[in-house]
Amino acid sequence: MVSVKNICVSFGSFDLLNDISFLINDQDRIGLAGKNGSGKSTLLRIIAGIQAPSSGQVDMSKEITIGYLPQQMKIDDSTTIINEVLTSFAEITGLSEEIERCSTEISGRKDYSSDEYLKLCDHLTIIEERYRILGGNNYIAEAEKALVGLGFERSDFNKLTKELSGGWRMRIELAKILLKKPSLFLLDEPTNHLDIESIQWLESFLTTYNGAVVLVSHDRAFLDNVTTRTIEISMGRIYDYKVSWSKFTELRKERREQQIAAFRNQQKLIDDTEKFIERFRYKPTKAIQVQSKIKMLNKIERIEVDDLDSSSINLRFPPAPRSGTTVIEAEGLSKSYGAHEVLRSIDFKLHRGEKVAFVGRNGEGKTTLAKIIIGELGYEGSLKKGHNVCTGYFAQNQDELLNEDRTVFETIDYIAKGEIRTKMRDILGAFLFQGEDIDKKVKVLSGGERSRLSLVRLLLEPHNLLVLDEPTNHLDMRSKDILKQALNKYDGTLIVVSHDRDFIDGLVEKVYEFRNKTIKENIGGIYDFLRKKKIDSLREIERKEISLKSPSPGNVNSSNKQRYLEKKEYDRNLRRLRKRLEDSEKEIEKIEKELSLLDALLSSSVHSADDTHEIYERYEELKAKHNEEMIRWEQYTNDVEVFIQNSD
Repeated sequence: MVSVKNICVSFGSFDLLNDISFLINDQDRIGLAGKNGSGKSTLLRIIAGIQAPSSGQVDMSKEITIGYLPQQMKIDDSTTIINEVLTSFAEITGLSEEIERCSTEISGRKDYSSDEYLKLCDHLTIIEERYRILGGNNYIAEAEKALVGLGFERSDFNKLTKELSGGWRMRIELAKILLKKPSLFLLDEPTNHLDIESIQWLESFLTTYNGAVVLVSHDRAFLDNVTTRTIEISMGRIYDYKVSWSKFTELRKERREQQIAAFRNQQKLIDDTEKFIERFRYKPTKAIQVQSKIKMLNKIERIEVDDLDSSSINLRFPPAPRSGTTVIEAEGLSKSYGAHEVLRSIDFKLHRGEKVAFVGRNGEGKTTLAKIIIGELGYEGSLKKGHNVCTGYFAQNQDELLNEDRTVFETIDYIAKGEIRTKMRDILGAFLFQGEDIDKKVKVLSGGERSRLSLVRLLLEPHNLLVLDEPTNHLDMRSKDILKQALNKYDGTLIVVSHDRDFIDGLVEKVYEFRNKTIKENIGGIYDFLRKKKIDSLREIERKEISLKSPSPGNVNSSNKQRYLEKKEYDRNLRRLRKRLEDSEKEIEKIEKELSLLDALLSSSVHSADDTHEIYERYEELKAKHNEEMIRWEQYTNDVEVFIQNSD
């Protein structure tokens, strides 16, 4: 579908990308991997045709259409949310105007047998058919469905885009790209401003989409759920793995071990050769051999090993000063912004040492409660802090508290105390400040760099309550791992607001869901919460079905027949969707039974090595089939839920 051929990108003597080639096939789901600055976003821009490479080319047929989502974008401020999204259907709206023009002209003419009249009728027939094929009868419903899936309320559709934050504007652009249904999606960090529900909706959309997807993301769970192929960019080269992210990390580790072994062998060969040359350089009898060795050295392609090892970075927060048993206690707490109520009479208690997550759709009050807890916002009701509670807070605007005249290193040096001072450069490197970066003044740093520096500073100060609002938005995977490792060892109390499921997983033991101006406590980790939420959703479906079957009040004589027909159509469609879901469940059960049998065979020793190989191949084939069927099952479950919700 798309051929990337011998792409090079150079900046002076530095090669960012060096002779990169690969193919993007019709339904590929590719995740681009690599450290920050390795060239992932650059490669996306080149494929999108926005940036030209230093050499090489990208070939694709004229029929290919591309939907590109950059990390930063501009949104028109002069229109409403729904109207901005409907610009994705430019051809449909153009056809609608043309249909109306033709219809008006035809209705005003009387020359029914003239060639011009007949041509006009033929033209109207053609454009009406084109309008129907493109989905002209339901494109507004599609736009609304995408906006709801990405977290917008229907009451927001007529708001002006200029009233929205950058994160919500990004969602509008994402909705526009999804609705254009291009042959190829190029998505650069699409989950950065999405909440968990919206990320799950996007996952479902992309996994069932009939086109190719290439994306950059630091969200492991999102990558695992969407991608089936990983292309790693390392030191200007690429390594192509036909697996999702988690499997890729295992294979990369094996490749790196092989790379290190090859590097050591090559270094030994080079050292031995150089010693031979030095020893016999001036002996005439060895001149031919010496020259041969020199030529061999010049021809050797030197093996390089990318530094991926983070084992030396073992960060710990300073010991937390001991606080009272109850750290935070809120009773009947409410918060409104003018007429807009965000939190209504909530009760919340946090004990010493607890680690909890705030989750929910954007705008439901997670950040508001976090700011109330740290004392930044007023409120109604009661909020008490326990004895000796010392709070550390990280938010996206935390960078405003940095001294702009200090350098990166001076900012950390100013607060670091004790043994941690010996690791300051390692800590800064772990959060992507390397080499000359540490000598930059804070005033010249980007927003992302300032956020990372604020996070490093928080790591070094003693607090017994940490409140972290989206701490991973500007971190790569290595930095997230290091932060998570430090938080797991942290002996204080933690509140983390995050949409990153992989980051939260194993870090918190309690999840608070924010919805409809209240909060709900859920014991367990993030995946326990999501599983329970799916079960609750299915129960809600059952309740809605019961209500749909109940007779509605009103004029029975005039509406009985209509209700009967609507109910009959509803039941038919629901049976079809449920049958599909049941068939999927049966297929999963069948696969799992065969996998169990193969497990038993593999654990026995009554077969030959060849048989073992065949059994293992079948086992891997079934595992892949099981994963695909589970994705389908999730989609079918969602289809049933959406169908009943839309019929509510």
